[in-house]
Amino acid sequence: MAIANRLDVTLRLVQGAGRMSVAELSDRLGVSEMTVRRDLDELERQGLARRVRGGAVATRPREEGNGFAAREHWQAATKDRLSAAVAALVEPGQTVLLDAGTTTVHVAGHLITRAPLTVAVLSLQAAVRLADQPGIQLLVLGGKARPGEQSLVGPLALRAVDALAFDCFVMSIGGVHADHGWSEFSLDDCAVKQAALARARRTVAVADATKLGVQAFSRVADLGAVDAFVTDAAGADATIHPGGPPTLAALRDAGVTTILV
Repeated sequence: MAIANRLDVTLRLVQGAGRMSVAELSDRLGVSEMTVRRDLDELERQGLARRVRGGAVATRPREEGNGFAAREHWQAATKDRLSAAVAALVEPGQTVLLDAGTTTVHVAGHLITRAPLTVAVLSLQAAVRLADQPGIQLLVLGGKARPGEQSLVGPLALRAVDALAFDCFVMSIGGVHADHGWSEFSLDDCAVKQAALARARRTVAVADATKLGVQAFSRVADLGAVDAFVTDAAGADATIHPGGPPTLAALRDAGVTTILV
């Protein structure tokens, strides 16, 4: 796991729980406790977490220093490759609900090549990417914009999702675990994803391999709630991502089509 991505996941786990032990982080991330300690030292150096006996606590809200802008360029080439594979699963003429997240902004760019489409977005960044594109009927769903993340959440977003039906929901995800299923770091994002899953005929989840084997704060759904999952091929290599192979095997056992690119 690239250190920048691992630090991001570590910080989000600490901030979601308020406090986490080294042992808990090691278990959730599938890395050694020595690696966790080094990462926590780095987060403390950056002023994002404070080391305490046996673990760490967050020192600032995620939105202040580790939101969308901080993650936007991490693994950009990988995210673009994943996004091209996701867009290839969308048929022209469909109605698509596009989730918020750094990877799904890349998906938005590739969906332009699949026009004509009706695309509803839960991300202000994705809306900018799709605005005024030929063949794209853009729907920006209402809601509260989360500071730093630019995702649309809250009661307005939930009502908007519930009022529509979609051929395909493209879902980003904070973590996917063999036992814990699909999970997110934010309760607000989790609620919107749950509503979207209920309103889509098909759901395609997308995440880079750093999310494999991770249990985030809020459980979204069982593994079988998703139809297909797109991730990078490194997820199948246990030496790079220890949590990857067992998670991929559990997804296949749950009937999820896994696509490694």
